[in-house]
Amino acid sequence: MANRLASEPSPYLRQHAENPVDWWPWGEEAFAEAARRDVPGFLSVGYATCHWCHVMAHESFEDEAVAALLNEAFVCVKVDREERPDVDDAYMAVCQAMTGRGGWPLTVLLTPDKRPWFAGTYFPKASRGHHLGMLDLVPRLQTAWTEKREQLVHQAGHVLEHVAPPTTQGQAPSWQWSQAAFDALSARFDAEHGGFGGAPKFPSPHTLLWLLSHHDRTGDARALDMVRRTLDAMAAGGVHDHVGGGFHRYSTDERWFLPHFEKMLYDQATLLRAYAAAYAATGDARYARVASGIVAYLERDLRHPEGGLYSAEDADAEGEEGKFTVWSAQELRDLLGEKAEAFMEAHGARPDGNFHDEATGQPMPDNILHLPDGYPGDDPWRAQREVLLRARDERVRPLLDDKVLTDWNGLAVGALADAAVATGDASWLHLAEQAAGFVLDRLRTPDGALLHRWHDGRVDDRAFLDDHAFLGDGLLRLFEATQDARWLEAAVRVAEDLLGFEADGGGFRISRDDDVPVSRVEAYDGALPSGNAVAANLLWRVGRITGDDRFEAAAERTVQRFSAQAATHPAAFTALLETVEAMLGGGREVVVAGAGPEAEAMLHAARAHRVAGQVVLHATPEVAAIAPWVAEYPAGPDAPARAYVCRDRACRAPVDSTEALRSALTGKD
Repeated sequence: MANRLASEPSPYLRQHAENPVDWWPWGEEAFAEAARRDVPGFLSVGYATCHWCHVMAHESFEDEAVAALLNEAFVCVKVDREERPDVDDAYMAVCQAMTGRGGWPLTVLLTPDKRPWFAGTYFPKASRGHHLGMLDLVPRLQTAWTEKREQLVHQAGHVLEHVAPPTTQGQAPSWQWSQAAFDALSARFDAEHGGFGGAPKFPSPHTLLWLLSHHDRTGDARALDMVRRTLDAMAAGGVHDHVGGGFHRYSTDERWFLPHFEKMLYDQATLLRAYAAAYAATGDARYARVASGIVAYLERDLRHPEGGLYSAEDADAEGEEGKFTVWSAQELRDLLGEKAEAFMEAHGARPDGNFHDEATGQPMPDNILHLPDGYPGDDPWRAQREVLLRARDERVRPLLDDKVLTDWNGLAVGALADAAVATGDASWLHLAEQAAGFVLDRLRTPDGALLHRWHDGRVDDRAFLDDHAFLGDGLLRLFEATQDARWLEAAVRVAEDLLGFEADGGGFRISRDDDVPVSRVEAYDGALPSGNAVAANLLWRVGRITGDDRFEAAAERTVQRFSAQAATHPAAFTALLETVEAMLGGGREVVVAGAGPEAEAMLHAARAHRVAGQVVLHATPEVAAIAPWVAEYPAGPDAPARAYVCRDRACRAPVDSTEALRSALTGKD
């Protein structure tokens, strides 16, 4: 018999609709029931494509004995972390504070007023060694609540104080932060395998993008070397899907070989930006080819027919992690014929399989395709990969999480726009425009306010910091790529709404709602760039474009809010450093007047030579309606093509050729 989750729009929640656990969705009704019964809330947070969430569900939440214990002891609440990032953020911080680690599935015990007193991640059904299982854990937690409630409630208050928004003394931004961040990243860099630190390894493309910017600004060849070694290693590794394009979520080892097999939209978007930026910086066609594979995956497998982009594909197929992706030696021989042996050698495939199961350590009979000799300059195996792709499409596919999220689509819009500029592929720009149009058409209220999630025609009634920051940034990048004022107008509206998230003392709350006990204000980067960092950069650029000082002032308050932390641990704030460097350098505005091929070439040159905080504007009446100061520049089809390079709103004399503009952009100011 289905529980309360059956009518929820979230694919993840509906995965649990047939559980014998009496699940409630997050909401006041669930905690009112906990108060009525005088029992704790059992909060379980996960997402639709999470492998270990599936494992815990199969072991425990589908088990009648475990469910009976849970239903008796608690009111059980299920949350999709992608639908409620505010809930996930607050209680993940709690878990990390209480246990020193985090991850999904996230398990937290709450008082009826939502204060946390126990936290952990995955728990098996039965205890194994030192790992407590649900059959033993639930009775112990029930006893603790009965016998030690006052102590637990007191403890919960201390935990919330620990994860509350930090109050710090602001420091003046300094170029020393950038050098300290570079030094820290250099110390952590894995010179043999690329990336930073040991296993598991996450891509962290925002760090690579900052290193590219650092190289452009300082000329330090070590920054470019770190970027190239990392991108090369990921492109050759098993974390890269060599058959279907795109990347898996992260590598469980230090070599980028054994992936965690989920494929997330946000990883595709941020890695697309990184590979496209590397191509623009180096001219290395290999990076453009990797970027092309990412776009092909987005268009083929994650795209709604009307342009929006779905969230993710699962790690599991037919109940086995990676089954959709790996290949036996016999399959490869049957499909590739006389080319099989050479293909297998080039892709590290062995007759007995080439990897061990992550959980059990047992050798597996299948192969993860990778390139032991590195990602090649040419593409000798394209025909064979197409054969494998057609064969793989006949397999049982992993679950597609087909909800459309505003924030992740915003990342993709910006990445597609940047990649189209870098490669000159106009079809990618078309994909960006379609995704942006889908979000603006489907994920706004009648009065224009953003919404977070669309699924099968159903939307929610809220939006979060990342929705505004990532979409606004994506729209602004799309405007710069197209100079279509409708995208600029939409970006300014998003930035205007974003101001309503500002916290006391600067920075931005994750949510404007108050149904979690603490709304944190943070700017350190994780798998994604910080929403606060992207918000600060968006507001800085919108302020420069519109001339409205409110936006720049909010950006400056955000930097001040986190300045003490950024000064102490700058490598954890590389996304914020872009705004810091824009403020220190005064940013740059490039205005192109006139029309025709020379004006278009100037716009392209300006886009290709980015510095922190740069904005590029074509002086047209439509743009001037949003950026009034642009009206001072000659406009219209008869105006001569000229470019004006401005630093901190002080402009040089205009140049009238693309070559002269390039010299002005690359020269020292």
